[in-house]
Amino acid sequence: MSFPPDLHDSDRLPDAGPRDIDFHTEHPLFNDLCPQDSYTADGTYWADLPFGERQKWVNAQANAETLRELKVVGAMFKKDPLSPVRAYFDRYVVTGFGMFTEGYTIFSIGNLSSLYSAVWPECWSKHTIVGIICGQIGVGIEGDWIGRRVGLVQDALVMTLGLVMLTASWGTTLNGWVICYAWSQFVYTLGVGGEYPMTSTTALEHKPASGSSQTDDKLHRGRNVVLAFLMQGWGQLLNQGLLILLLLILHGGSTPPYSKKTGQWVFRLSFAFMLPFTLWMAYHRYYKQVYSSAALARSKKNARVNQSGYDLQSLKLVSTHFGGRLFGTCMNWLTADFLFYGAKLFASQFIKVISPNSKGVMTGWLWNLLNVGVSLVGYYLAAFLVDHKFYGRKRMQYIGFLCCGILYLLPAIWFNELRSKAHIKGFQTIYFLASFFQQFGPNCTTFLLAAEIFPVSVRATAHGLSAASGKLGALMPAVIYNYVSDHTKFWIVCWFGFAGWIITLLFTPDVTGLDLREQDRYWAFVREGRAADYHGIAVHPRHLSWFERFILKRHLAYDPELDRQQRVKELRVMWEARQAAQTKEETGVDAIPAHDDDELSSTAHSFFEREIQTQEKRVGLRPE
Repeated sequence: MSFPPDLHDSDRLPDAGPRDIDFHTEHPLFNDLCPQDSYTADGTYWADLPFGERQKWVNAQANAETLRELKVVGAMFKKDPLSPVRAYFDRYVVTGFGMFTEGYTIFSIGNLSSLYSAVWPECWSKHTIVGIICGQIGVGIEGDWIGRRVGLVQDALVMTLGLVMLTASWGTTLNGWVICYAWSQFVYTLGVGGEYPMTSTTALEHKPASGSSQTDDKLHRGRNVVLAFLMQGWGQLLNQGLLILLLLILHGGSTPPYSKKTGQWVFRLSFAFMLPFTLWMAYHRYYKQVYSSAALARSKKNARVNQSGYDLQSLKLVSTHFGGRLFGTCMNWLTADFLFYGAKLFASQFIKVISPNSKGVMTGWLWNLLNVGVSLVGYYLAAFLVDHKFYGRKRMQYIGFLCCGILYLLPAIWFNELRSKAHIKGFQTIYFLASFFQQFGPNCTTFLLAAEIFPVSVRATAHGLSAASGKLGALMPAVIYNYVSDHTKFWIVCWFGFAGWIITLLFTPDVTGLDLREQDRYWAFVREGRAADYHGIAVHPRHLSWFERFILKRHLAYDPELDRQQRVKELRVMWEARQAAQTKEETGVDAIPAHDDDELSSTAHSFFEREIQTQEKRVGLRPE
């Protein structure tokens, strides 16, 4: 890509010489329009480079950034050995703490089901999935409507209430207790459902304390979200370990039969353990957490939506203009959650072979503990590679789906052979590999993509709708599997892996490295009905899905030269608006802090200020 020798006519400075007209590396706006984290030294966008040069540039950037981060961590360690741990805790653990409590408690509900079945063989109904779906949709809309802070604090308080109800659930009869317990699940999972859209959007929009927020967003956005999301895995690990310890201590061993008193103590203590954590989470979110709300506020202001109102027009446009993306995120999450139940099939089958006479819960719990450990490896590897431009989230997702589909297909073909003692090691290997590729694949990427490929004004809503579709995927096997054999279940679940692979290829864009501000800039054109007038990198073929490229042809609008001219005009309008606001000393709900997500650099400010001074001199308003 080469820039034209001159700025657009409207961008010329009065009485400017050739140096001010040529757009080259020394032009005052060069770094604003071609930041080094996305462009080469001569102003070429990284995705426009030929493959060989692109490979060298991407690898050089990744290596340089890794080295820089290692030096930063090393310097922190020398100054204070615990400072890297505190930084990790503040950035990722606190942000993902809601997913930690979700993983702990929801996993506990599933694990305790086997204990309940052993202590109380009677059946009871569960409202877990229904509550999660309601929370995901309702709190997602609320987060875009009222704000991220309200949604996050509300989630923590609802989960605290749900934990109190679960811990204290009681009834004069067993049936009465079961009903109370089921409704306690429902209340708790309303809060859990809200954690999905709120944690994702908060991690996505988090701005570091340093001044390199946009570079961090482009280079580490995926990692920031995945490292918050993987706290779910640590919650699962803690819960499974605690349940094992509680059973060993309170029962005096692991073998059945288990007394009703033991069952009561185990489940009540396991839920009560998490209560202080959710209370602390509510306190921290209300009093301590800093929210980056400027992008959402600016989007509403540009759309002429009250700051406390909901951008209904954007939601309608998302379902039409980005309908393919919404279909993709919803269906991908549905297939991913359906696949999750395949792991349960594996576990139940090889446990029958390894321990055919085992009637206790400990064998299954120990295998679950090992499986969660394998899953954590997948989580962290996903965080390590999700932002690499040659792998990224889209490739990670479709490879994960494809691998899961193949791994589930193997026991469908060789069901009886793999269940024999001679091949049980192979069956176990398939089981752990499937768990690994689910985390190093669709489980992490669906959580990330469902937020970042949509505009900020409806980001939480779109994420909530996608996550709710996932819970429908979790509900489907719970119904279907009651009517088919174990062998048939593998034939069913494998095709959901292949379906996710195809849907990802067709409908999922790869936004690895794309500036989210650019996506919101594109959305402003869409809202005005001028999508074809946008020529920036948000419609670069690299960042569009196959459906958007080959069917909708949106990549044809990409023109870096026209886009540069538009961006100069937009920066000028932004600078003039800031100057007018400072002159009038505007304050209140419509004011957006200049320091939060500021797109105007000091160089750009000086450029436009000099431009105005030159114009005033020319018309005689400013003395020489």
